[in-house]
Amino acid sequence: MTAAVIWLIVGVLLVVAELLSGEFVLLMLGGGALAAGGASLLVGGPVVGGVVFAVTSVLLLFAVRPALRRRLDRGVDPAVMHHQALLGSTAIVVARVDEHGGRVKIGGDLWSARTSDGHEPIEPGARVTVLSISGATAVVVAQD
Repeated sequence: MTAAVIWLIVGVLLVVAELLSGEFVLLMLGGGALAAGGASLLVGGPVVGGVVFAVTSVLLLFAVRPALRRRLDRGVDPAVMHHQALLGSTAIVVARVDEHGGRVKIGGDLWSARTSDGHEPIEPGARVTVLSISGATAVVVAQD
């Protein structure tokens, strides 16, 4: 096999492997290998391919990849997700809550709950504020 064919195979394999990682590093290296394959085909020789691979890969990694990552990250919604969205929200006590356990209703969902250390037990029907989420348990404090 000629150097050009080997570079082209390596380039295609790196681009395909990029589908598994999603970090754009293998894609940039694959682009360098494809450029090296083209240079080896036109000029000939593995040394020329190696130099083209190194130069092209470095340029792609440091010039193209950061711009591509910024463009991709710009489309990500920075909204608070999962349990972080519940912090500070109001809940209703369903079963007495003390520092060992209890139940609260947060936005229509039942959660196990406990008070933060040293707080008085809270009776059913009272409104509480969610301070934090510890595993699947809401840590709450009574509202004044």
